[in-house]
Amino acid sequence: MALNSNSGNCIAILSIDGGGIRGIIPATILAFLEAQLQELDGEKVRICDYFDLIAGTSTGGLITAMLTAPDKDKRPLFAAKDILPFYKEHGPKIFPERYMTCRGGGLFGTIRRGLASSLGPKYDGKYLHEVVQERLGNTRLHQTLTPIVIPTFDITNFQPHVFTNYQAEDSPESDVKLSDICIGSSAAPTYFPAHYFQNTDDKGNTIEFNLIDGAVCANNPTLVAISTAMQRMESKDDDLAAGTNRKDCQRRFLVLSLGTGSSNYCQKYTAKMAADWGIVGRLAHGDGNHPLLDVFSQGNSDMVDYHIATSFHSLDAGNNYLRIQEDKLKGDLASVDVTTEENLKRLQEVGEELLRKPVSKLDLLTGHYKPVPKRGTNEQALKRFAKTLSENKRNRLIKE
Repeated sequence: MALNSNSGNCIAILSIDGGGIRGIIPATILAFLEAQLQELDGEKVRICDYFDLIAGTSTGGLITAMLTAPDKDKRPLFAAKDILPFYKEHGPKIFPERYMTCRGGGLFGTIRRGLASSLGPKYDGKYLHEVVQERLGNTRLHQTLTPIVIPTFDITNFQPHVFTNYQAEDSPESDVKLSDICIGSSAAPTYFPAHYFQNTDDKGNTIEFNLIDGAVCANNPTLVAISTAMQRMESKDDDLAAGTNRKDCQRRFLVLSLGTGSSNYCQKYTAKMAADWGIVGRLAHGDGNHPLLDVFSQGNSDMVDYHIATSFHSLDAGNNYLRIQEDKLKGDLASVDVTTEENLKRLQEVGEELLRKPVSKLDLLTGHYKPVPKRGTNEQALKRFAKTLSENKRNRLIKE
C-alpha cells in the first residue's frame, strides 16, 4: 500500500493519542471534521478518504481501526460520528464500576489499591476482547482502507513493536488481525492483562507476540507516523531516492494530532509527596491515579508535540501542523477509566468546548498550552484543514 506522494500534493497524516475512556475527546473532534468534509464533498465521504496515514496508540489505535477497517462494501466500518456512541455504550462495560469500589482517598484507599495492583490488573479485559473481536472480526492489517500505524510494546524482546501496513507487506508474519493489534496496544499495565497471540509466517513457522500498551513508548504516535511515512517515501519514491531536498519533502506533510486531554495545569504531585513512595505509591495514588503511568504517557506526548511543532516552525511550515489538546482536566475527567454517565457526558463537553478554544502551542518551560496568534479557534482551524484536505483529494483525482 503506497503513499500518494505525487509532486504538489500534501502527505496528510492523522494521529490520535492514547487515553482510555478519554478517547471520547478526539472522537468528538473527528465527528466535527468529518461533518465539514461532508459539507464540501457529500455525505458519503469518510475520514479515511482524505488521509494518507492514520496512527493511533491504545484507545487511539482502536479509533484508527474503526475508521479504516472495511465493511462488506469496502467502506469504513465506522463513520466518525459513530465512535462517540460506541464509547458511551461499551465504555462502562470495558471499565465496569464494580472494579471502582476502592477509589476512595486517604491511606486506606491507597493501601487497597496497592493490594489490588499487586494481585493483578484492575480489569480482566474480557469484555474489551469480546467487543473488539466482534466488531473487527477476521480483518487483517493489510486490509485497512488507509495505511495505519499502531505502536505496541513487546515485553519479550523489551522493545517497541509498531504495526504498519508496510510491515505487513514486507513481513507476512506481521500481517495479524486488527483485533489483536488493538487489544495489545490497549493493554495498559495495571489496568489490563498483557496480550498474547500467535501468527504464522509464509513458511508456516509460528510467531508469538507478547504485547502491552503502546503508550509506554509512544502515547502520542505522531512522530512515529511521520517517521514511517518518511521511510516509506524514501524507499519507494523515485524522486526522493534521486535526492529530492529533504526539507522540501517535510514541508509537504499536513498533520492533525489529537490528544485525549491532560492535567498540565493541575498540581498533581510534589517531590515531598513522592519522596517516600515505594512500588505501591508509584502505582496507586490516593486520588485513584497511577503516577508512574501518568509520567510515561503525558511526558512522551508533550515531548513529541514540542519536537514536531519546533521542527515544522523551523521549516516555515508551522500551519501544516495542528495539535488539538486540552490540558486542564481535573478529577474524574483526568482518569482513563471513570465511565459514569456524568463523566462520559462531561468528556463529550470537553471535546465540544475544545473546538471553541484558540489554537494553542505547548510551552515546554511552563508545561502549559498558549494561544497561537492569528490562527483562530480550533473549529476555524479544522474548517481550513478540511478545505485543504478536500483540495488535496481533488488534485490527486485530476492527476490520476
